[in-house]
Amino acid sequence: MQIKKFEIKTDPRVNEVFANYPDFVRDKMQFLRELVIETAEETKGITKLEETLKWGEPSFVTKNGSTLRMDWKAKTPDQYAMYFQCTSRLVDTFRLVFDHKFEYEGKRAIVFKLNQKVPEMELKACIKASLTYHNVKELITLGI
Repeated sequence: MQIKKFEIKTDPRVNEVFANYPDFVRDKMQFLRELVIETAEETKGITKLEETLKWGEPSFVTKNGSTLRMDWKAKTPDQYAMYFQCTSRLVDTFRLVFDHKFEYEGKRAIVFKLNQKVPEMELKACIKASLTYHNVKELITLGI
């Protein structure tokens, strides 16, 4: 079996953003970050993941994916979120497939409460759909 070549390119400013999150949310944000990286590594066809900043927020870009962002904001301190392109079918599809498993914000985000246990398997399916969006966008449920 051939080992898949996988590369992560990280803008150093991403690490600064993570370092500057308040203590009470930093581990949760780091958990989401690691989940994105792990999902990308496990996903067939993804050989490179780019960690960058978009609108000052940690963002993840792949060749055939839709940009995925995440952030915690001081104005809503009891929650953090993963953002998806609102013009895509991603969040509507997550609602369809996972219904009440997540809390959503319009067509753009999955929102997590600080004390919530993140449904890991389901979230990884959402991340995978985003990272491979341009390959799966014709599928009714985006391959989920």
